Amino acid sequence: MSQIPNLENAPINLTAIRTRAQKELETILKNVRGEKCLVIDPKLSGSLSLLLQSSELKKHGAELRHLTAEPIQTERTKVVYLVRAQLDLMKFISSHIQNDTSKGIQREYYLYFVPRRVVACEKILEEEKVHELLTIGEFPLYMIPLDEDVFSFELDLSQKEYLVDGDATSLWHIAKTIHNMEFSFGAIPNVRAKGKGATRVADILNRMQAEEPVNTSDVGVPEINTLILLDREVDMVTPMCTQLTYEGLLDELLGISNGAVELDASIMGAQQEGKKMKVPLNSSDKLFKEIRDMNFEVVVQVLRQKATSMKQDYTDISTTTQSVSELKDFVKKLNSLPEMTRHINLAQHLSTFTSKPSFLGKLDMEQTLVEAQSYDICFDFIEEMIHKQEPLVNVLRLLILFSITNSGLPKKNFDYLRRELLHSYGFEHIATLNNLEKAGLVRKQDSKSNWLTIKRTLQLVVEDTDTTNPNDISYVFSGYAPLSIRLVQHAIRSGWRGLEEILRLLPGPHSESKKGGFSSIPSYDTLPGSLNSLDKLAADGRRDLVLVVFIGGVTFAEISALRFLSSQEGMAYDIIVGTTNIINGHSLTETFVEKSV
Repeated sequence: MSQIPNLENAPINLTAIRTRAQKELETILKNVRGEKCLVIDPKLSGSLSLLLQSSELKKHGAELRHLTAEPIQTERTKVVYLVRAQLDLMKFISSHIQNDTSKGIQREYYLYFVPRRVVACEKILEEEKVHELLTIGEFPLYMIPLDEDVFSFELDLSQKEYLVDGDATSLWHIAKTIHNMEFSFGAIPNVRAKGKGATRVADILNRMQAEEPVNTSDVGVPEINTLILLDREVDMVTPMCTQLTYEGLLDELLGISNGAVELDASIMGAQQEGKKMKVPLNSSDKLFKEIRDMNFEVVVQVLRQKATSMKQDYTDISTTTQSVSELKDFVKKLNSLPEMTRHINLAQHLSTFTSKPSFLGKLDMEQTLVEAQSYDICFDFIEEMIHKQEPLVNVLRLLILFSITNSGLPKKNFDYLRRELLHSYGFEHIATLNNLEKAGLVRKQDSKSNWLTIKRTLQLVVEDTDTTNPNDISYVFSGYAPLSIRLVQHAIRSGWRGLEEILRLLPGPHSESKKGGFSSIPSYDTLPGSLNSLDKLAADGRRDLVLVVFIGGVTFAEISALRFLSSQEGMAYDIIVGTTNIINGHSLTETFVEKSV
């Protein structure tokens, strides 16, 4: 099964966007005639694996290498660099060229920035005296479809860059991508934003639309009815909780990277000791599509039922006389056996983690933190983790949850935990703690916590959640409804109206804008999913489309909750998710940890 997702069932034409990117890359390779060495920034090579097979690149005479500080080993006389615009990568490229020059090796060098050229990067190339030796261009890859209803801007560090470094480049990138989409799918009439970054993206998008308007007569009625922009900063509670959907748990425990998990082949039943294998995870796998959004405890039951049913069919076939059509049905079921085996192996491996007392203890503590009513128990638990020297990111993840649900920690406790962390993990982490404080994630308490009001008003904690037949999004965390998705629920139904008081308690401003000129576009009162428009469909039978964009990353559990919302009876809209990247609590916390050089 390919890592490249099948996009046939996407609510908008993501295939066309992907095909355009594939063609642009092929053009770059064709323009550099003959055999060449293609040197790819490692982070980018993961993104490209969702775009086209490496065999396609080789067809164009390209030998593949990853960009590192080490000189490249190749006999080829043409070198093409494909990199993100990052300053450290410019140093690598400069040292490669200088190394070749010192050895008298003559080559042609080409540098393509993804998605666009940046002056600061070119300045470094000039300082290193290699700029004039390079032919420079751009590969405008602004987004990559991860699946039929999810695409990524591939901006892993956007949250830290914006909150800590004050760098808003990623916000321009997001607005540019959405504006590019408007030329294909029409100008989006309704825009709702919450959070500092989100409202800035809405402003930049507005400016872009004024400077470079979309010709409405070319596109007709817009395909995307509403854009909801949500800043990760608005809800940092959700990613710090352990996801309990099948896909979310796979990411938490094994790490999903570019639509695949990499693990020991022996776990998947292969007789190859010590060998690693990649297991693709996308909707091309029909069984995965069916179970990915379920709570993990239900997935185990579903797989057991399917295996039992297959075993029964096998017994029937070997003990009774079957008609040709019954045999045909049985063979069809057998075709799904590789998928069954794959997910039984994965689920069995996940169960070795989820059955551990330490895992269950952590879940209990997360629930206690979200309840925010047992301060001393939580404080003692985190203090004990520090003294046991549990992995730093695990400690910080719970500490962030603790700080947010309490609007910070009292000065005495804050200073004490800070001191204990530095003693246990090293004083170099003073920069890490400063990053977290600057981002408002671990800070001193300066006001009474409003978390209980938010939790109660938005019904974030749901007692007796039915994970088998869920009737609420809280099933994705077994009782906690993601704050971010509750906000989306409201924004789709009636905009921010009636929610102003709660929005004021959450970080960052909010905005709402509506463009005229489309008489066929429903107003807020009749937006799909609102009470006046149950099951209202577009004139051509399509459901209205809402694009939800997360600035600073989204978890798989939140995506599952959005899919659940979209599938509910009476919700007459499809949802497509755009995100800077896919995150979990571990990967997000890690971006704030200062690496010692």
